[in-house]
Amino acid sequence: MKTIILAGGTGQVGQLLARELKSKYKVVILTRGQARTVGNLEYVQWDAATLGAWATLIDGAEAVINLTGRTVNCRYNQKNRREILESRVDSTRIIGEAIAAAKNPPKVWLQATSGTIYTHRFDAPNDDLTGQLGGAEAMPDTWRFSVDVAKAWEATLEAAQTPNTRKVALRSAMVMSPDQGGVFSVLHNLVKSGLGGTMGNGKQYISWIHDTDFVAAIQFLLEQPIDGAVNLCSPKPLPNAEFMRLFRQASQIGFGLPSTNWMLEIGAVFLQTETELVLKSRFTYPKRLLEAGFTFRFADWQAAAKDLVQRS
Repeated sequence: MKTIILAGGTGQVGQLLARELKSKYKVVILTRGQARTVGNLEYVQWDAATLGAWATLIDGAEAVINLTGRTVNCRYNQKNRREILESRVDSTRIIGEAIAAAKNPPKVWLQATSGTIYTHRFDAPNDDLTGQLGGAEAMPDTWRFSVDVAKAWEATLEAAQTPNTRKVALRSAMVMSPDQGGVFSVLHNLVKSGLGGTMGNGKQYISWIHDTDFVAAIQFLLEQPIDGAVNLCSPKPLPNAEFMRLFRQASQIGFGLPSTNWMLEIGAVFLQTETELVLKSRFTYPKRLLEAGFTFRFADWQAAAKDLVQRS
């Protein structure tokens, strides 16, 4: 059985992916926690910053998937900013070094980045061939930080000297899964409590991907000869107002209290998070996946939300 090294596999999305991949591959999860074996998942310790015994597992592996990164669901103070940036850049750099040192390097390296790398826009979606990267437009400092992190993340991937390994930057949208702790779970709790109304002016786009399609897209990219940046998102992003309306409809909740910008700012302080996560327009389109022949099972949010609510 071929081996996949999954770094960052203990997070909500990582565990989702590990559950699905373990039937086809031997999955080795790199973790800062204790080494252990759970079922047919092997957990190997690493610090996500320096070479160690874990690096020998890269040699001969079929693929590496790196999802490592400190959560961005926090206040962007100096300490958290440093940890967010370093956790992404350091883990990407050191995996690149391990692959470069391998006598039999993996065929493919799928590296998580983020769809937030694109500009804040409403007029047209950012595809992965011609999309406008953010940074040139005026934006709040917290928004600019997120764009800068995504750019540094991808620059580290690009700089890795791994000529025999195909590299893919996964510009992922929000992965919608009913697992507790994920973004869907947080939004669903808001909807059920009557707080799932329009956020801000409701015009900002939400890009998303159903968990079934996320896993299928990862498996597709493991096998297809695609490299460079790839948008992992549904082909049908929605403005926030419509997204939340359909969410309430799927949840059979008739009312959702709208939140103005200032209300969201106050709430973000109490919840120790940032409004950038809901107010920046993430308007992305998976052009490269579609052109390569990938088929989405849940392209429409209405059907996706109904499925996710039923499974939650």
